[in-house]
Amino acid sequence: MSKKRQTIGTSLLVVCFLVAASAFSAAQNVKVKGMISGRTGESLILSTADGNVTVVMDDSTKVQQPKGLGMRKKQVSAAVLIPGLKVSVDGTGTSTNVTAKSITFDASDLQTAEMIQAGLHPTADQVAANQKNIATNQQDIAANQQATATNAKNISANQQATAANKADIEKNIADIEANTKRFSELGDYELKGQGTINFKTGSAKIAPEDQARLADLAQKAKDQTGYIIEIQGYADSTGNAAMNTKLSQARAQAVIDYLVQHGVPVRHITAPGAYGETDPAASNETSSGRAENRRVDVKVLINKGIKGS
Repeated sequence: MSKKRQTIGTSLLVVCFLVAASAFSAAQNVKVKGMISGRTGESLILSTADGNVTVVMDDSTKVQQPKGLGMRKKQVSAAVLIPGLKVSVDGTGTSTNVTAKSITFDASDLQTAEMIQAGLHPTADQVAANQKNIATNQQDIAANQQATATNAKNISANQQATAANKADIEKNIADIEANTKRFSELGDYELKGQGTINFKTGSAKIAPEDQARLADLAQKAKDQTGYIIEIQGYADSTGNAAMNTKLSQARAQAVIDYLVQHGVPVRHITAPGAYGETDPAASNETSSGRAENRRVDVKVLINKGIKGS
């Protein structure tokens, strides 16, 4: 009888172990989609249909966007994870707290969030055009055009789908603006340090005196708990808008690279994008004003929730 009791006990232990292991495994693997509504140094606050989710990043977290058709993805810097960006997270944890293995986003969503960060208000038609240009391959466009031309009975359905898509895009734009407003106005953040790095015409090279100031800002940031560094790149009105956008992006990236070289983890940096000629600090009608506009603004921020915890 004792042996039988022992066998039953062992069997129950095995069953309990398997059930526990299965539950543990299920609880560990998490996939969540939502919009970034805030950031701290190590984590994102994700607004989802089921409420807020805290997404924790570490050195192994991959940030990536789809590249063309298929399963290919391009690895990018965590600095692009700005408030208002829709992301998909794969990781481990619970329904409210996830340690991210990978964070994926669409280029069109990033472009929309960057436009709103820059103070622009994109229309639904602009966003739809951007999505088509980024997400669709030219052969698919040609095939779709041919199918539309030869299948007239689907035109009405396509128009209805387009109208619904436009309504979805307009709602998405409103959601992005709502999620970026508090960040851009520092409503949830306390400013702990700031600086402006100026550049020569057509250059993205950081001057020696500005390198020293950046090093001081980096050290000031690292002395804080849960800090993030906001980077905003600009250009003057010299040249065309497209060139100035690229130049302001190169300047922002130069500042990011310098901070990373001085011990600031890239997950602590948020770069809302290249602002180009927008939001000038001074008039572009004078050489001194243009010199002020060739800049990168750097802010060290602390989430007020962390400060008070």
